[in-house]
Amino acid sequence: MNKLITLATIIGSASAFAPVNVQTSSSALHMSDARSPDGLGVDPGPLDLWDPLGFVDDVDSFARRRAVEIKHGRISMMAFLGMAIQELGWTFPGSLDLAGNVPFNEVLKDGMGFPALANVPGFGLCQIILFAGLAEGVAMPSSEYTGGPQDLPGGFDGAMPFIPGGYPFATQIEDPEERDRKLNIEIQNGRAAMLGVTGAMIHSCLDSTDHHFFYPITHN
Repeated sequence: MNKLITLATIIGSASAFAPVNVQTSSSALHMSDARSPDGLGVDPGPLDLWDPLGFVDDVDSFARRRAVEIKHGRISMMAFLGMAIQELGWTFPGSLDLAGNVPFNEVLKDGMGFPALANVPGFGLCQIILFAGLAEGVAMPSSEYTGGPQDLPGGFDGAMPFIPGGYPFATQIEDPEERDRKLNIEIQNGRAAMLGVTGAMIHSCLDSTDHHFFYPITHN
């Protein structure tokens, strides 16, 4: 029963990340906002343009800040789904090492998040760091703030055949209004995922939650 509840939570989360068809064109998700240097990222709800530190006024560094925000949002959306899958107890078969001493299902024996990271062999951690370095420096360079056929924020030129050029897919949205709406959806969902992942990481460090990401969802 607990796994069914968690699975329903995953489905609900995935639907939140999926674009929805909105009929009215008056929503801020549909149009550019001149208060933002790239016209994106203005919340259509009560937050509106929430920028207490005045980053939008620093036009010279805004492209970098937007690209970093989009990248962190994408990573957080994937991480959130990964955390939910761990809560279900789904793991890869086999072992983390060639000797078979560290089965995948044993990594979570002390809890999720940071406690689980401590059970990953040192060579496995080196592989994670190497993968992140290749992604940041080669496939999707962190110094590339815009890219793709339409030169969009968070887009990249790719590293074929492994990484398609685009945003992040080869098929591009040509309609400007629809494109802005989808870009805003991605930014808003990325922000929500960053907050969600932060909360889940904090949960994983607490004894009161048995070091689970989504306690008490999986314990009721």
